[in-house]
Amino acid sequence: MPRGVAGDTMLDPSRPRRGTDGTTSLRRRAPDHHPRQGHREVRVVGVGTLIRLMLRVDRVRIPAWAAGSGAFALYVSIAVPAAYGDDLDAATDLFASPVGRMLTGPGHGLAEPTTERLIAGGYGLYFLLLSALMSILLVVRHTRAEEQSGRAELLRAGIVSRHAGLVAALVVAVVANLAVGLAVVAALVAVGGFALHGSALLAAAVAAVGLAFAGVAATTAQVSQHPRAASGLAGGVLAAAFIVRGGGDMAAEGGTLLSWLSPLGWAQQTAPYVLDRWWPLLLLVAVASGTTGVAFLLSARRDVGGSFVAERPGPARARPHLGTIWGLTMRLQRAGIIGWTASLAVSGFVYGLFTDAMLDATDDLPDVLEDLFGREDLVAGYLGVMALLQAIMVAVYAVLAIQSLRTEETSGRGDAVLALPVSRRASLTAALAVTTAAAVLMSAVLGAANGVGAALTTGEAHYVWDLTLAQLNMVPPVLVVLSVATLLFGASPRLLGAAWAIVGYAFLAGTFGGLLDLPQVAYDLSPFEHSALMPLEPFTAVPTVVLTGLALALAAVGVARFQQREYNLV
Repeated sequence: MPRGVAGDTMLDPSRPRRGTDGTTSLRRRAPDHHPRQGHREVRVVGVGTLIRLMLRVDRVRIPAWAAGSGAFALYVSIAVPAAYGDDLDAATDLFASPVGRMLTGPGHGLAEPTTERLIAGGYGLYFLLLSALMSILLVVRHTRAEEQSGRAELLRAGIVSRHAGLVAALVVAVVANLAVGLAVVAALVAVGGFALHGSALLAAAVAAVGLAFAGVAATTAQVSQHPRAASGLAGGVLAAAFIVRGGGDMAAEGGTLLSWLSPLGWAQQTAPYVLDRWWPLLLLVAVASGTTGVAFLLSARRDVGGSFVAERPGPARARPHLGTIWGLTMRLQRAGIIGWTASLAVSGFVYGLFTDAMLDATDDLPDVLEDLFGREDLVAGYLGVMALLQAIMVAVYAVLAIQSLRTEETSGRGDAVLALPVSRRASLTAALAVTTAAAVLMSAVLGAANGVGAALTTGEAHYVWDLTLAQLNMVPPVLVVLSVATLLFGASPRLLGAAWAIVGYAFLAGTFGGLLDLPQVAYDLSPFEHSALMPLEPFTAVPTVVLTGLALALAAVGVARFQQREYNLV
């Protein structure tokens, strides 16, 4: 057979084919075996393989989220009866107040409180927030983050259709939320002995909220080109849902029309153990379906690795400070600093507003809360504990800042920086300095916002200054956490996740230590337990100096180890 006639035609069927009579004709491509709608694929290929891959990647994360939610349900089912016993009036007064409803929910069933109703009405909102955050992080990680890293394009080079990755990510989100729901209902029924119907409804609401925000995250992953921005947009929707629901619930017991404009409000209007309404879950299913449909529509209209909203080009010439490692580091952390500072300021202001409710309930608080806040001055103790808990949130930001350095390293962007006359030591030192300054700024703003809220409700202006100092007093333990994360990053980046154990343990000791009857040595393991609990306790300089010195020493070792170890170490 002559080369260039049939041989080349077999390689390229679209080339002209010469017939025996000397004429030529075009050989059409064989039609695809999968159906088409216009020019967009309908069938997805490779979904099962991608689901198995994602479950393999999340083989630790998903069980951890489920176990954490189950442990939270287990804790409240044990702690609430132990704390309040048969006298639930104090908790009812706290949760039924306007500020309490804003922080917890519409207050269904609190007129005739039971332990089940108190848990669903007072703590159910936080189960919903956990499932929503899990879904946002999971979906963005398996969609937008995979595209940015280039792994999605590598998979698409195989026998994988366009929408297979998005379908697989949503299926994995369904699996994760079902696991969380099962863990919650198992803890409430098996350990708490609560009614199966109400427990199943609460768990279903938790899973439904997770699915709704999985759809929201799938949509934002198409809109933005970067994982952080996609997660931030979805988190902004969650924050808006919280604010709208809080405003509606604060206005009247049982909620108002404004409460029904929030997905979180729909879940809480199921009223487990009180009204046991299942139909509001249909609204969450509708949101999940609608946002998922929008995500697929946007995905079909953009390029792989691109975004539906194109990024605007930056200025032709950068500002002079961006030519330094300090300016670049500040620019990279700027969005996170602004977002975290604003969010913490809002939460601090709300916790300050709750001071008035604490004043009203001081005579009826159970012994456990009196031990937590201090019997001498319950209001000052409450504000001190809030300062501690919010300092732990600042520590969360610090750990995330170090984890972002690891992302820069593994993504290859850090190589471009180090290719310039910039040493590893200077790069990490700049990151530590900027994060430290951000922690101080967040603490000052957070303390001032907390003080403004307390001053507005009590009429005592001194709270603004007192709580600002109280929050700044918690900066040294935050720096210890930051330095431990730096040490892990510098010495063995695979162990960087262990820094979260310090944050989690500090939260456990600071809130549940009294209920668990922990020994003093267990408290001493948390760096936050060494700083004075202002304004309840007077300022002491020794812990501040010791914690600051320890933070500097750990940071110095971490920087030295980072300078010595292999870069981009797996």
